[in-house]
Amino acid sequence: MMREDKTPVLVLMGVSGSGKSTVAGIIAGAMGWDLQEGDALHPPANVAKMASGQPLTDEDRWPWLDLIAAWITDHTEKGLPGIITCSALKRSYRDVLRGGQVVFVHLAGSREQIGQRLTTRLDHFMPASLLDTQISTLEPIEPDENAIVVDVGGSPTEVATEIIAQLERRLEN
Repeated sequence: MMREDKTPVLVLMGVSGSGKSTVAGIIAGAMGWDLQEGDALHPPANVAKMASGQPLTDEDRWPWLDLIAAWITDHTEKGLPGIITCSALKRSYRDVLRGGQVVFVHLAGSREQIGQRLTTRLDHFMPASLLDTQISTLEPIEPDENAIVVDVGGSPTEVATEIIAQLERRLEN
């Protein structure tokens, strides 16, 4: 499903607390790829809404998803590999981001695993109270989506290593 040049852009996706930023940083460092934190592209109104414990609506998300898609398009048009973090909870959101070189990497875990991570995280605007909303919004990856699904049960380094191994196998084909 990747184009001939096989230069991927990874979208590390999953609910808040699944380890997107940490794992993306490890992969970007190991591969020497550009990294964009998707949350940094949220407008201030979205950040304030989430920080106050209110979930975002689709209307809140569309402009943000357009910015993420623009970053992806810039990289794919230039043939640059990269990694961007984005919850990409719904198929319709992933459809905005999808492209021939885009590989979705779903960091999947149980509510207990991710909930425990959220309660220890101090440096993020997203409160743990929104986890259930995110879990109920999450639409599973479908067979026709170009995706890798990895369980977040291991350490961030183990998860990143598994993603790199799966990606390398895909690129060999």
